[in-house]
Amino acid sequence: MDTEEGVEVVWNEVLFSDKKVFKAQEEKIKEMFENLMQVEHPNIVKFHKYWLDMKEGQARVVFITEYMSSGSLKQFLKKTKKNHKTMNVKAWKRWCTQILSALSYLHSCDPPIIHGNLTCDTIFIQHNGLIKIGSVFPDANVHGKGRQHRDEQRNLHFFAPEYGNDYAIDIFSFGICALEMAVLEIQANGDTAVSKETIANAGQSLEDPLMREFTQSCLCHGAKLRPTAHDLLFHRVLFEVHSLKLLAAHCLINNQYLLPENCVEEKTKSFDPNAVMAEIKHDDRQGVQLKYSHVSPLELDKFLEDVKNGIYPLMNFASTRPHPVPRALSLSQEQVETVKTPTPDPQETETRKVCLMKVSCRISESESESESSLFAKCMLYTRGI
Repeated sequence: MDTEEGVEVVWNEVLFSDKKVFKAQEEKIKEMFENLMQVEHPNIVKFHKYWLDMKEGQARVVFITEYMSSGSLKQFLKKTKKNHKTMNVKAWKRWCTQILSALSYLHSCDPPIIHGNLTCDTIFIQHNGLIKIGSVFPDANVHGKGRQHRDEQRNLHFFAPEYGNDYAIDIFSFGICALEMAVLEIQANGDTAVSKETIANAGQSLEDPLMREFTQSCLCHGAKLRPTAHDLLFHRVLFEVHSLKLLAAHCLINNQYLLPENCVEEKTKSFDPNAVMAEIKHDDRQGVQLKYSHVSPLELDKFLEDVKNGIYPLMNFASTRPHPVPRALSLSQEQVETVKTPTPDPQETETRKVCLMKVSCRISESESESESSLFAKCMLYTRGI
């Protein structure tokens, strides 16, 4: 629990057994975590702060992240399979869109951020259906433990054969995640890694040909043949024209600061339930009338909340991301405790204005010196302007 903010957080550590390696990579590690601190996306677990620590003869990086209470995607898939249920196609599409939205954001950063550790264990799901990817560890070659999931036999199939520092490795990992979401589980033989044949059979078991094509394009062994996260968002299996309802919701959320508080609730109360808000007319048959009573205020509130939380991102429009603002390097834990943010003194707002000003200038008798004097006679209003 963060006692300052009053929220639950997760304490993470990356240990370095070799101090020389740590010293050699220190600046690179700082730059990497500074970039992560600037990441702001509804589908990415938030980094709060970090610091470097060399206590007890061992170097480590400590970083604090957002707490995800509902568990990982892997746990959800296992529970779904245990209850003999199948994955809902709409939910699969919505989750794929959210994961790709996060990857597209990371890959478009300057410099690009490669996740490098994407598995169903590092994707988290909240009770409202919001997906967040965590355990972002870009440039994993900085330290081998950053790839702890890669070292586990059961997760080896999530990583591209050419593992490196390119967006294509994230696309391969996403393809395995998308496939596992569709079939609920890709089983291995005992403790061994999942074979290529098992992955191929799982892909062929998908009934929807577009879903098969979608996952296979991500799993191409040639890195250059894999599409980008942005391209995948426009794949036929995911792409859809946004409804006017979704566009209006995003417009409302983006401009909420211009509107009075509880304006949606107050507006819905003022409507006559029997009033017609839209009508579709047909020449050859009876038209259709849509009344305000057909719209549930509770459903509307929930929909707006889901849009605000990032469950329904707008992906069919080009969006520009501002360049990251440089930040001062984070302080160590000891420095954080000693440094206190100064409280600025309250300032009284000036409400008067200058109405008349007179200036008089003269040259002194000494040729080497000159001076000017300024006299201001002001008549001031004491009332507000």
